This record gives sequence, structure tokens and C-alpha cells, in this order.
Amino acid sequence: MNAPDIRVEKGHAEPEEVAAIAAVLLARAAAQPSPVETHRGRPKAGWRRLEREGGFRAPHSWH
Repeated sequence: MNAPDIRVEKGHAEPEEVAAIAAVLLARAAAQPSPVETHRGRPKAGWRRLEREGGFRAPHSWH
């Protein structure tokens, strides 16, 4: 069980380079995720006033 945790696949990495990559990976793993912004409901009313609507809506439209 003496296998290294990080292995260089191609080329040669000095011990300092491997240590730098390990430090970056550990710092990234320990970082707290940013707080998720909560949705505060709809930005506009869910109903529409008929006098503000256009006179015609195409049958294939999204609205």
C-alpha cells in the first residue's frame, strides 16, 4: 500500500510541483460553496389584464 496519491502520466514533475498541485486540490476541496441565491417568487403578476393584451395570439405562440 505504498502507492502515491498523485501520479504524473506524462513528463516529469519535481516534488515541489506535485506539492503545489496537491495544495491547490486540497484548498479547492476544503472551500465552502457560495451561498445559493433564493428565488423570491415571480417578478411580475401571474395574471394578465385583458385590456393590456394584444388582440390576437397565434395558436403556436408561447403566451
